Amino acid sequence: MIFPSFIYSPDACSDNIQFPDCGLNVHKQCSKYVPNDCQPDLKRIKRVYCCDLTTLVKAHNAQRPMVVDICIREIEARGLKSEGIYRVSGFTEHIEDVKMAFDRDGDKVDVSANLYPDINIIAGALKLYFRDLPIPVITYDTYSKFIEAAKICNPDERLEAVHEVLMLLPAAHYETLRFLMIHLNKITMNEKDNFMNAENLGIVFGPTLMRPPEDSTLATLNDMRYQKLIVQILIENEDVLF
Repeated sequence: MIFPSFIYSPDACSDNIQFPDCGLNVHKQCSKYVPNDCQPDLKRIKRVYCCDLTTLVKAHNAQRPMVVDICIREIEARGLKSEGIYRVSGFTEHIEDVKMAFDRDGDKVDVSANLYPDINIIAGALKLYFRDLPIPVITYDTYSKFIEAAKICNPDERLEAVHEVLMLLPAAHYETLRFLMIHLNKITMNEKDNFMNAENLGIVFGPTLMRPPEDSTLATLNDMRYQKLIVQILIENEDVLF
């Protein structure tokens, strides 16, 4: 990685910023010059949860976080018809066990029925992963644009607006969202058994996948119906939007 020489000048800045997920240490005023294609050092990645999504994906040279792949694979193997999947909560302490297992074992983690017979534990662990992201899957930068798209009354224009905002997501966020929506669409195909349609999943995943940039309870409450609608649209139109 090559930076302009003045980034390393001791007189350029008085204090430094450290990027703990990849180990990079640069002057605070020079951090804007750091390229966005930085390749994180996997040895410095100490956890899976709470780690920046793009950093984790690049460190593992993967398209999506392994926790997403592993949990979805397990849920599709034995949970598609499970009543209230993603709505019914698993035991919190067991979900925390799964989180610690991912942080400890990475892609070698065991989430099989032998250890976790209740599939709601795995579904809860996946939701927790998304909630713990420092930058949500639907990023802070695109949040307001998605909310404005949801407010459009004409369905065709609204769908086009949603598609345009999707194109603004970082690659790892886009791919993770695409993969998740394909999965959630499969959940809705089993609605007769699991009682989870796109609207129900939108209620669950709206605030999980997108959070307002400002930490405002009022903004969150005002936007809840639009968060739900965005996820519902993404699920119902995943074959067109992605």
